Amino acid sequence: MSDATISPSGLADPAARAALVAGFDAVPGAPKPDPILVVDNIVRQFGGMTAVDVQHLEVQRGIITALIGPNGAGKTTFFNLVTGFDRATTAGKGAHWSFDGRTLDKTSASSVAKAGMVRTFQLTKALNAMTVIDNMMLGAQGQVGENLLRSVFRPAWRDQEREVEAKADELLQRFKLYEKKYDYAGSLSGGQRKLLEMARALMSDPKMIMLDEPMAGVNPALTQSLLGHIQALRDEGMTVLFVEHDMHVVRHISDWVAVMAEGRLVAEGPADTVMSNPAVIDAYLGAHHDTDLGDDSLLSDEVLEELAEEVAAEDAEREAEEQAEGLR
Repeated sequence: MSDATISPSGLADPAARAALVAGFDAVPGAPKPDPILVVDNIVRQFGGMTAVDVQHLEVQRGIITALIGPNGAGKTTFFNLVTGFDRATTAGKGAHWSFDGRTLDKTSASSVAKAGMVRTFQLTKALNAMTVIDNMMLGAQGQVGENLLRSVFRPAWRDQEREVEAKADELLQRFKLYEKKYDYAGSLSGGQRKLLEMARALMSDPKMIMLDEPMAGVNPALTQSLLGHIQALRDEGMTVLFVEHDMHVVRHISDWVAVMAEGRLVAEGPADTVMSNPAVIDAYLGAHHDTDLGDDSLLSDEVLEELAEEVAAEDAEREAEEQAEGLR
């Protein structure tokens, strides 16, 4: 692996990114020259089932890393663990993960966000009964007006509020949501809610953004827009880690791909390399493990797209069931 470290600003150049990732070892847990997120021995069990058991993973700073895997691989649970929305099982001895040099394995979700690592969700978390601009302004950190005593004295927070709103307006313009500024978030389409959630995440000026299936439920008209925004974030120096089932999206925008199956990290590498990895094919086509893995037809775009659609449909059904259960 190359020992050279390339600054995030230098990674806006496709040639620089290609040169960087070409130096990574295409093996699970591959070391990186400048990792922003490092995870060791993270385990999450539910009863007798182990949902996540990742021994080592490094996410390189300043690139787009895709986290893929079949339904039930543990991708969202992994996201929940490292962002403080879930706790690792105590049986996972030696569990440790750090972000930008700061230990986060015993940190709350709010503290993780303050450290500069923010995330979005499969099911968007927009506050439907609030306007788009109010949703945006909630994402800003360190607002003086949130203090109970200071909130009484408007001059103490008026100027800051104007700055926060100006920043929100700028992001809404960027994500083409400015005309919806005073609309209720609940009136937005699914794709627009994805854009709002991404824009709101940027209100805190994060160093890394984690996107959980950003394209799920998004119509084709907005898909390209979302892809462009994700690439733009990377080109501006932000690190992106995203979960996605659409293999065309993964191939199109990812610089590096990590693959999970049954809670474990089974492969890493560039998209084309990973998708021809026997361990990855076995993870997605486990029911056909006796099929010749050297058969190139298994790797066709049509087969991969069909697999992605099946997995996405299963995930959508599962999420709907969980949401319905939560409403009871």
